[in-house]
Amino acid sequence: MPKSPDQLVRPEILAIKAYHVAEAAGMVKLDAMENPYRLPPEMRAELASVLAEAEINRYPEPTGRKLRELLAARMNVPAGMELLLGNGSDDLIQIVTMALAKPGAVAMYPDPTFVMYKMNAVLAGMRPVGVQTRADFSLDTAAFVAAVREHNPALVFIAYPNNPTGALFDADEVAEIVRATDGVVVLDEAYHVFAQKTFMHRLGEFPNLVVMRTVSKLGLAGIRLGYLAARPEWVREFNKVRQAYNVSVLTQAAAEFILGKLDVLEAQASMIRKEKAVLREGLVGLAGVTVFPSEANFYLARVPDAVKCFEALKAQGVLVRNFHGAHPALENCLRITVGTPEENRILLSAMRKAL
Repeated sequence: MPKSPDQLVRPEILAIKAYHVAEAAGMVKLDAMENPYRLPPEMRAELASVLAEAEINRYPEPTGRKLRELLAARMNVPAGMELLLGNGSDDLIQIVTMALAKPGAVAMYPDPTFVMYKMNAVLAGMRPVGVQTRADFSLDTAAFVAAVREHNPALVFIAYPNNPTGALFDADEVAEIVRATDGVVVLDEAYHVFAQKTFMHRLGEFPNLVVMRTVSKLGLAGIRLGYLAARPEWVREFNKVRQAYNVSVLTQAAAEFILGKLDVLEAQASMIRKEKAVLREGLVGLAGVTVFPSEANFYLARVPDAVKCFEALKAQGVLVRNFHGAHPALENCLRITVGTPEENRILLSAMRKAL
């Protein structure tokens, strides 16, 4: 008799849940840190012409050479460093983790943080070790360095700023952790366009540093493109793990076109940063709501009853992310993406009713 999944699937896989993405059709979608603005109509029309000429009958250039060159120039990647492209940063997290997953190897990260660090460590057979942040979600550097010395991690992930808390860790403390670590340190700068802080220019300073980014938060979540910058010897090994043709012809063509008009997306990011201050003021004014500092395009807010509030918002057509139950430090916390002025107005009105 054929065996069941319970008999054949690895026990650590059976023990975890798949990454959940909520149904968002018809909702005011403020759950996924997306840029709420579309490209201008004239730019969309021009992009359509570019994509129409893409040779989708052919496999893509396997390493995205032209796109890597454009990214290196536009994102100020230091000379001597190389880039690796991924199907979103999730793909890159998986690539790096798999490359370093020797038997018994440890993957370390501040906790709470982006769930995919731990999930990929488990999937690759690494031992995940989370180091608790302080109550205000700042980095407990002494505890982290102590954990590094105890566990000797092969891989450290630090989100800069952190997700889902929005905290931007102190740069000197991050550098201290990089220096204390013998393994690879991946600095995930997914929200760099909002924080406007980066370690990209410091890649030459740290032999074990990798800077990873995505264009998703910049306004291109739908094309699925991530990139990492590191010394050539690291990129050479990570590239062996990358699936062939992992970045499609259409993604490369779209990204190459839009990188030539990056000022449009940067202007949208500036609008989001301005609206973020307005949203914070509105959230802080709600009774019983604690809003944590954020350098990303979202806020983590603690409410009296996150489950009740989440469901009440959903019933009003507003989708946020409920983190209650995900981690003890996130009790009764909701993560709210900064939307357009109108979306934020709808959210605040719905929050008043929900509370």
